[in-house]
Amino acid sequence: MISPQRILHSDDHLLAVEKLCGELVVAGAERLKSGHKALQSPLPLLDFLLKDIPGLRALHRLDFETSGVVLFARTKKAYEAVRASKFANWKKIYRTLVVGRLPHRAGTISLLLPSRGEGDVPAHTIYRVLEEFANSSYVESEILTGRHHQIRKHFAAIHHPLILDSEYGNKAINHVFSQEFHCHRFFLHAARLELPHPVTGAKLTIESPLPRVFESVLKKLRSVR
Repeated sequence: MISPQRILHSDDHLLAVEKLCGELVVAGAERLKSGHKALQSPLPLLDFLLKDIPGLRALHRLDFETSGVVLFARTKKAYEAVRASKFANWKKIYRTLVVGRLPHRAGTISLLLPSRGEGDVPAHTIYRVLEEFANSSYVESEILTGRHHQIRKHFAAIHHPLILDSEYGNKAINHVFSQEFHCHRFFLHAARLELPHPVTGAKLTIESPLPRVFESVLKKLRSVR
């Protein structure tokens, strides 16, 4: 059984769980590349939960490296209602740490990104800067679309990639940051999910606290700025 501390919301139709960095939501081929090593995820989160909750279905996913709120349907009724709504009125809020200081305290990144079977399609990321440090910024982002690696690609496109992102980031800066803070994975956390309950219609807000390592890095950054 999953630790009770990781259960963020539970009712007759839904279950929200805190996903850890380095977990898969469902079985797949996604891996985290760390230097020359590829680290495979342990048992996917859905498979682990199914041991105790038969019939559970994932309503959305987070990337392997991303932590935070993941929502599952306990019932067919809830699952089909969400799919039929096409996630209307869902609001996904993320927290991350990016390279440098952004030119504006808030803004929208609108750039085309590839989508399976559709070619390049519009993608929109709203952001606001929560804190600025000497060479980095703590940022909150809302994705209005759900493209693959959207936040990572969008911030990289405006020359403020996620710190420690080995795929889209700055290798030299990543190396310095890793040496100083002893971290090797980028910080991207699904901090809040807002949606209408698929069965009752009531507004539902589910929040996940920052991982301890993310909090620790922010504390160190605040002490030296």
